[in-house]
Amino acid sequence: MRSNSSLQGLHADLICSARTGVVMDFKQIETFRSVMQTRSMTVSAASLHTSQPNISRLIAKLERGLGFELFRRVGLRLVPTPEAEALYLEVQRSFVGLAAIKEIADTIRELGTGGLKIAASPALSIGVLPPALQLFRQRRPDTGVTVHTSDSATVCKWTSSGFCDFGLASYVSDMPELAVELLHQENGLCVVPSDHRLARKRRIAASDLDGEHFISLAGADRSRAEIDAAFKPDRRRLTLETPYATTICTMVSLGLGVSVVNPLVIRRLPLPNLTARPFSPAVEFRCYSVRAGHRLLPVLAAEFLDCVRDVFDTRRRGRG
Repeated sequence: MRSNSSLQGLHADLICSARTGVVMDFKQIETFRSVMQTRSMTVSAASLHTSQPNISRLIAKLERGLGFELFRRVGLRLVPTPEAEALYLEVQRSFVGLAAIKEIADTIRELGTGGLKIAASPALSIGVLPPALQLFRQRRPDTGVTVHTSDSATVCKWTSSGFCDFGLASYVSDMPELAVELLHQENGLCVVPSDHRLARKRRIAASDLDGEHFISLAGADRSRAEIDAAFKPDRRRLTLETPYATTICTMVSLGLGVSVVNPLVIRRLPLPNLTARPFSPAVEFRCYSVRAGHRLLPVLAAEFLDCVRDVFDTRRRGRG
């Protein structure tokens, strides 16, 4: 019987042999591991779905490659040699590592790389993400999702830097490193209090808002510039502004003014005393998906974007 120090030396010799030309394929190692566990070539053949002679050939080939004996017959028993015991310790470490890798791969397949991080502009975080998340939950009920909300320029920066897996932006900054897709576009609606004189009109023109208190998006928002371009200068009374369309709609419902907003927000935010009408000239509101162009889109992110597209497709069919 070898001492512990002898087995440690043998272990070092095995590593050295592996570095100097011993060739062992996975099938041989898998067979060796099974025979070590079962102490039977017949039982191992059944568990590996092969024949007993094939198991014997693989073990013999492994022994020739290693240069030492692995098993001896003692009566009816198959007994591993001390060299086999030393080799088995290293094989077990490797298989435990492979099992851990497989477990990680299964987790990635089921849950992704630790959850999904989405960036979205305020209007899209309320107008698109909730129904898309509802669809996504049906497919991936256990996946963690974090939503970061800011203006579209920040959404683009978060996505470009890799802080978020992808973003939903109302407009796109001039960043060539971004991959951009237009998902949806729709004309804005004019919102007025339900008891307002314009609430009875079927369509509200820019000139109808002359002299009205107008609640604007914040000055840095690109949609603000497009809305302002629809009006003649100094015809409106610009007394309030906020970066959030939800806040605008709430203010309008309280009689603080009128505005033009993204229709996605109105659909998700039913408020009393709020009437929405088509507006002319047309002011388009858009939804873009953005991601870092140098990075592949994670599987979970691609699935979530499919849910966003489904939401828009459903709405388009509903309007049609």
